Amino acid sequence: MTSLESATVPVKVKRATRSSWAGLAVITPVLILLAMGPYILGRGLQQNLVILFSLIVLGTMWNLLAGYGGMVSIGQQAYIGIGAYGLVYIADTIGIDPFLAVPFAVVIAGVLSFPISFLAFRLSGGYFAIGTWVIAEVVKLVVEQMDVLGAGSGVSLMSITDLSPGRRIAYVYWLSLIAVVVAVAVTYLLMRSRLGLGFTAIRDDAVAAGSLGVRVTRSKRIVYVIAGMGCALAGAMIAANTLRVQPESIFSVQYSAFMIFIVVIGGIGTIEGPIVGAVVFFALQQWLSDFGVWYLVILGLLAIIITLLLPRGIWGLISGNGRIRLFPVGYRLVNPLEKYALIKPKDSVATNAADKEAGAHD
Repeated sequence: MTSLESATVPVKVKRATRSSWAGLAVITPVLILLAMGPYILGRGLQQNLVILFSLIVLGTMWNLLAGYGGMVSIGQQAYIGIGAYGLVYIADTIGIDPFLAVPFAVVIAGVLSFPISFLAFRLSGGYFAIGTWVIAEVVKLVVEQMDVLGAGSGVSLMSITDLSPGRRIAYVYWLSLIAVVVAVAVTYLLMRSRLGLGFTAIRDDAVAAGSLGVRVTRSKRIVYVIAGMGCALAGAMIAANTLRVQPESIFSVQYSAFMIFIVVIGGIGTIEGPIVGAVVFFALQQWLSDFGVWYLVILGLLAIIITLLLPRGIWGLISGNGRIRLFPVGYRLVNPLEKYALIKPKDSVATNAADKEAGAHD
C-alpha cells in the first residue's frame, strides 16, 4: 500500500510572496503620486523630499556595504564629496548640462573607488572601518588643496542657476526620485543574483564562502565600488539641492553616522529597512531641529534603545521578523499537494508510519 505522500512530487521554487504583490500594488501608485510632486507640492516641501530621497539612497548603499557585504565603513562621505564636487566641476568648468553631468560624476566615483579598494581591503574588521575614515579625510585634504574646486572655502554650482527656481527645484526633485528607484532596484536585482548569494555567504563567514568557491575579494570589491557610486549619486543630489559644496560639510563624518543610524533603526540586512529608517530619521530630524546639538544625543539614545529592544529594527517589527517581504530576495519551496490540501505536513510522518505498519501486517 503506497501513500500519496510517498509519491514523488515536483516542488516549485518561488520568490514572490503575497506580501510582495501587495507591496507592488501599494508602491506603484505611491511612486506615481511622488512623480507628480512638482505639480502638487510647494518648493520648500520638494526640497525637503530631496533630502529624504538622498537619505534613502545613502542608507541603501551603506546597507548594501555592511548589511549584505559585511563591510562596516565610516568613510563613505569620501564618495559623497566626490559626487558633489564632480558634479560642480563637470557642469561649471567643463560645461556639460548639470543634469547630464550627474552620471559622469557617479562614474568618476566608481573609477576612483576601484584603486581605493585595494588600500582599504588590506585591513579588516575595526581596522577597515577606521581605514575608510582615514581615506575620507585624505580625500578631503586633497580637495582643499585644489583651487579649481574652491580650495577650503568651497564652490557654488552656478550653471544650474540659469533655470528658473521652480523649474530647477522640480528637475532636482525628479532626479532624486529616479535616484531612489535606481538605488533600490540595483540592490534588489543584485541580491537576487548569484553574486548576491555570494555576498550573504561572505558576510556570514568569508573563509567558508571562499572554500565553497566564492571569489571573496572580487565580490567585496564589486560591492564597495557599487556602494561608492551610489553615495556619489546622493552627493550629486545634495549639491544640486543646496547649490553649494564645502569640504567641511560634504566630507563630514556625520554622514556616516546618519547612514549607520538609518540602517540600524530601520533593519540591517533588508531592502525595506533603510527606507523605513530614512523616513523615521528624517521625521526626527525635522522634529528635533530646534533642540540644537541635543538632537544628536536624542538620536543616539534612540538608536541604543531600538538596538536593544528591536535587534531587527523597526522593519523587523512591522514584518513580523521577516514574514512580510516587499522585496523578497530568497527562495521558497512550495509543495503543490499542500496547495490543494491533499496532505498536511504535520501528519505526513504519522501517515508514512501507519502505511509501513499496514504493509508489515499484509
